[in-house]
Amino acid sequence: MTRHEHSHHGHGPRDPRCLEIFARLSEYLDGELGEMDCRLIEEHIQDCEPCIEFVRSLRRSIEAAHAYHARVEPSQLPPELESRLRQAWQEALRRRRSA
Repeated sequence: MTRHEHSHHGHGPRDPRCLEIFARLSEYLDGELGEMDCRLIEEHIQDCEPCIEFVRSLRRSIEAAHAYHARVEPSQLPPELESRLRQAWQEALRRRRSA
């Protein structure tokens, strides 16, 4: 997204620039984006009500997930399964960073 593209859009869930913002908000909130990408997102969401609401909703979801505490401790995973899950997680992170 460029600054020029930002200034001429209709805002909404079907606007391609808003969809791009929606797709990158998790990375933005996790501090995984560069300074320029962060600035473009911040400029976009200043006057885009659908994106502002999406950011609020995502932040509420993150807070709820952090506040959740299971009533029952999970059982231990077999070491082989834990290893496979770690590998799958690392693969997902690599794909996300290279996209």
